[in-house]
Amino acid sequence: MQQTTNTILMIRPVNFRMNEQTAVNNYFQEDLDIKNAEINIKAQEEFDAFVAKLRSVGVNVIVEQDDILLDTPDSIFPNNWVSFHANGDIAKYPMFAENRRRERRDEVFIRLEQEGLKIENIIDYTSAEHEGVFLEGTGSILMDRVNRKAYCALSPRADEELFIEFCEDFEYTPVIFTANQTVDGKRLEIYHTNVMMCLAENFAVICLDTIDDKKERKNVVKHLKQDGKEIISITEAQMHQFAGNMLQLRGENEQRYLVMSEAAHKSLTKSQIASIEKHCPIISSSLETIETCGGGSARCMMAEVFLPKA
Repeated sequence: MQQTTNTILMIRPVNFRMNEQTAVNNYFQEDLDIKNAEINIKAQEEFDAFVAKLRSVGVNVIVEQDDILLDTPDSIFPNNWVSFHANGDIAKYPMFAENRRRERRDEVFIRLEQEGLKIENIIDYTSAEHEGVFLEGTGSILMDRVNRKAYCALSPRADEELFIEFCEDFEYTPVIFTANQTVDGKRLEIYHTNVMMCLAENFAVICLDTIDDKKERKNVVKHLKQDGKEIISITEAQMHQFAGNMLQLRGENEQRYLVMSEAAHKSLTKSQIASIEKHCPIISSSLETIETCGGGSARCMMAEVFLPKA
């Protein structure tokens, strides 16, 4: 069982803009004072440059075009609606924003099969949307695939019961907590686990300050230490620069890389960078438009593909 993959799925945007339906509880989103068409062009430029960087080190990036007719402003973040597993299973997830549900396209699965990958079963959790219950893929769930643990910060987009059901289906031990951020002087739940935490093979980058409950914080630390992960702590200010939104990938010759945005990279201190680079080099790319309007960053743009070869 591997924690990292060499293959990722990315969706090239055709209609990217600030999604008014997600802005209600994604406090990372901001309005940009430029027209949507211009925002989309900028996002495409950032996307293409990012893909080129990943490919240059040997990451296998499968790029699927978004469908303009679906009007899906957040399609650039496929990790929220699907996850791909080493046994050939796929999970499809229930999404909080109605206009994000249109991102779930079966042609993506056809494309992966055309790329020589094998799909065994599709486990579909999307009916939970009818009950107003959500669990947004690897945005909500951080999987330690080797130690069979799954970390989840509960929020309006990450339901506890559904998360436990996922853990039973996929045989993970659940590690559950709540993570908050300060918004207008109030402590409010962070919308996705993967903005405050990144799980790599031998280390974790995490904003422990967001876990207000001391018992919960201790429990998370205990699990990470138990599994031999070095804990690299970031501040809440760094988290707002998307320093928690990172993903470790494999490039050529099994070389590991930690992938993040330029903003995340710039926010890190010298000693944090040194701690990461003990384990693997960093790749960063400018994602300013995507981060500002989308409220998501590098990690959200990459859906890891662990499917076996056909």
